[in-house]
Amino acid sequence: MRLLITGSSGQIGTNLALHCLANGHEVVGLDRRPNTWTDRFETILLDLAVAHPVQGWCLGAVTLPPCDVIVHLAAHAKVHALVERPLGALENHLMVTNALELARVTGTPIVLASSREVYGQQPRDGGPVPESAAVFGASPSPYAAAKLASEALAAAYRGCYGLPYLIFRFSNVYGRYDNDLRRLERVLWIFTRAIRRGEPLTVYGAEKLLDFTYVDDAVDGLWRGIERLVGGTLAGETFNLAYGAGNRLTTLATLIGTVLEQEPRIRIEPSRPGEVTYYVADITRARQRLGYEPRVNLREGVHRALAWAQHWAAAQPPAEQEDYR
Repeated sequence: MRLLITGSSGQIGTNLALHCLANGHEVVGLDRRPNTWTDRFETILLDLAVAHPVQGWCLGAVTLPPCDVIVHLAAHAKVHALVERPLGALENHLMVTNALELARVTGTPIVLASSREVYGQQPRDGGPVPESAAVFGASPSPYAAAKLASEALAAAYRGCYGLPYLIFRFSNVYGRYDNDLRRLERVLWIFTRAIRRGEPLTVYGAEKLLDFTYVDDAVDGLWRGIERLVGGTLAGETFNLAYGAGNRLTTLATLIGTVLEQEPRIRIEPSRPGEVTYYVADITRARQRLGYEPRVNLREGVHRALAWAQHWAAAQPPAEQEDYR
């Protein structure tokens, strides 16, 4: 199988691509920036946030090799950054439109990455959130609203053109290939840097409780869906991909401190506009339809992530090591 992965230089894209290569498949990456983590697969440089005419496997001026499936992961992924710059949400929707058009013109099944943000603020006494939960009208941020619009557009492409698709709503994916603080600040690595330096770290919302997903679990669920989509046994469905349990950000900070053997200095601030303060996924559908079973809880995942980061930083030139700490 040959896969076209957009956003292939990001965390999930890199991990998925390497998983596919390890299992004998071909990968073509598409991203606006080179992959700084690996050179094991080709990365074609193209900014999907610009409208591109599509003719066969030509996307604008770029010619792509024919692929069996498109996995669309490209996006501006920081919620608060899109509160500050809402036009980024429009760019996210344009990226999806370009990917769907390529899929439609070439008759290729497509996987779309969505987010638990689409559920908005859910009641804490309501239990884990299923895919059937009401989402329209609940958008807490431009990022979430654009993700919902993109899901609706995929459904329209299926209704109008018969395009096979699957949607995966990810939740706080963490692990390998996302600790480059020069490019994108992730909470795990923000906390890690602060604790290492003995600096206070800020938790926005003392009671904020979220469902953290180790990247290997996310890739496993994603791959299970890809196989079924390409095999023609599954299409037109939406899945939560998460661990299925909630943890507070203060718990994350404590777990990092335990691994580093340093006491975190935690400063509590109110949640910022647009941020969801509670989410635990109901992953029953993914279990039943995909055979998905997450294996890495947050405690184990933090250990794995920090061990990987230490090994990665040690392999970098001395002048660059601090960028990954």
